[in-house]
Amino acid sequence: MDEVKQIVADIRNGNISPFYFLFGEEPYYIDQISQFIEKNVLTEEEKGFNQMVLYGKETTIDDIVANAKRYPMMSERQVVIVKEAQELSRTIEQLVDYAENPQPTTVLVICYKYKKLDKRKKLYKSVQKNGVLFESKKLYENQVSEWLRKVLHGKGYSISHKAALLLVENLGTDLSRISKELDKLTLILPKESQITPDHIEEHIGISKDYNNFELKKAIGERDILKASKIINYFSQNPKDNPFVLTITLLYNFFSQLLQYHGLNDHSPKNVASALRINPYFVGEYQVAAKHYSMKEVSSIISHLREMDLKGKGVGANALPPSDLLKELLAKIF
Repeated sequence: MDEVKQIVADIRNGNISPFYFLFGEEPYYIDQISQFIEKNVLTEEEKGFNQMVLYGKETTIDDIVANAKRYPMMSERQVVIVKEAQELSRTIEQLVDYAENPQPTTVLVICYKYKKLDKRKKLYKSVQKNGVLFESKKLYENQVSEWLRKVLHGKGYSISHKAALLLVENLGTDLSRISKELDKLTLILPKESQITPDHIEEHIGISKDYNNFELKKAIGERDILKASKIINYFSQNPKDNPFVLTITLLYNFFSQLLQYHGLNDHSPKNVASALRINPYFVGEYQVAAKHYSMKEVSSIISHLREMDLKGKGVGANALPPSDLLKELLAKIF
């Protein structure tokens, strides 16, 4: 996040590089940087003749280089943005010659999503020397809550701990998706507001009582009644509670619980570090470990794999997800 701020600050201050290569598994920051360049490097009058957006599926490296080597018209510079450049992964190294001697009056932006650039090859080294190389790394789940807080703080908002966890548990680590939901909340709520689970339930539609976060907790505590109520709620609202998401979250939980059982050091700090979880969740694993032995956890993981296959239509005779979840609960308990 600090690196992104620095890139944006440099551009604002007129320290603009002729070549930006943005790559990595997390598309959110790639989009943020490229959109900032698209909106701010040229004036509206200059954009008509001097700003071009190309797409990886529809272009070639030769086309990109040809456009990048053009001179701007009635402007100090031109901007060429290549979106979905990962579609050119087989030929991307052909940009080496241009990267070694980029056109100083062009700002070339390559958006290379979901992939890494090989650090051993010439292109990486050439861009590093003559341009800006930015890797957008995927955040772990235990890092997203802190990211949420920073983003909201920058907009003049705060968020309760449970509300942040509720968003992460239900939306995963997709920063673009989370950002869209945060935009909804900040449009509705006045500045200086603290976002709570009630706000999330009312404006985003994630129930604060009946969600995967509460289901995981109920199963960990071996609370059969509460878990059954949540499963029944999921049955009545299948679109808001996809079967595959529930199975994935439970599979991750029990896989981490198995790892917990194998740790020699069960101190909160070590558990949070080893499992890559928010320290807030350590207590859940401590409780669940008392209710499920290592042997039971291994068996549950097998059941989850079986349910995942049934959910995909393998050996399930088209059973609805609600019945599969009820069967899963019976096997767990």
